[in-house]
Amino acid sequence: MGVLLPTNHSQWDDARRLVDFGVHAEQLGYDSVWANDTLLGPRIEPLAMLAALASATGRVTLGTATLLPAFRRPVTAAQELASIDHLSAGRLVVTVGAGFPGRSEIEYAVSEVPWERRFGRLDDTVALWRALWAGKRAFHGKVLRFDELPESTPSYRPGGPPIWLGGASPSALERAGRLYDGWLPYPPDPADYRAGLQAVRRVAVPAGRSVDAVTPALFVTVLVTDDVEGGERRLDDYCRATYGLPYETVRTIQAIVAGPAEQVAATLARYAEAGAEHLVCRIAGPSLDTQFDQLELIARIVRPAVGKPSGH
Repeated sequence: MGVLLPTNHSQWDDARRLVDFGVHAEQLGYDSVWANDTLLGPRIEPLAMLAALASATGRVTLGTATLLPAFRRPVTAAQELASIDHLSAGRLVVTVGAGFPGRSEIEYAVSEVPWERRFGRLDDTVALWRALWAGKRAFHGKVLRFDELPESTPSYRPGGPPIWLGGASPSALERAGRLYDGWLPYPPDPADYRAGLQAVRRVAVPAGRSVDAVTPALFVTVLVTDDVEGGERRLDDYCRATYGLPYETVRTIQAIVAGPAEQVAATLARYAEAGAEHLVCRIAGPSLDTQFDQLELIARIVRPAVGKPSGH
């Protein structure tokens, strides 16, 4: 089980405490610590965050959930990711995505990257990273083409850090099964998760990969509370602050699990039974102090009740 760092500026007063949060998560037995990526609203940049944690931690996996490569020059990003892979001694996992219609277009515009062909650009970027880490000096994809590439920083691990894909659209399921090392969606129902994982695996085998080539993970928003009515209000505030949408809308799109610890654990166990081997928990807490409290509750009560996932 992993936890998402609360890097949004509204959630912390001293960014250095985010490093303490990651270190404390490791001490509590979490398997991984993650940072997300957006240009919509001030926050600590995810690769800077993970670089800071690389030397402060020694065991946990450090991951992006989810990195949007379109916001970065692809060759530079390959060097940044390889550097974090070295600084962490091979503990990096990179989950990538292409953004959200109706939300990410402005992020693409300010990054001077066209919104069109974003999925092809994403897949090409990942293929380019892998080529650079392997020492290749040219790359010719469908969107990205480089006749001459400089010598780049090799990855710590041969082949580079595992690269997962976020999303659960039919296209994402097909591409995850064919091209990626892991799958990190957030479907609102365990049955949807099970069906999606089956679709990913159906694609993997004809593509010449093993049925377990893709690590199945889940991104899930969590709030442990015995106050049902108060919890609903807190979730609504969190969803409106994060997405500008009410909780009733967001819960139909994303996995959100809230309630007493035993209820949260039971719901997460249903996702594990549907095939999720690694749970990435985003805590629905407005402040870092609340996040610390929830971090301990989840570690002490929820995680043992769910059962430790096998990881990746």
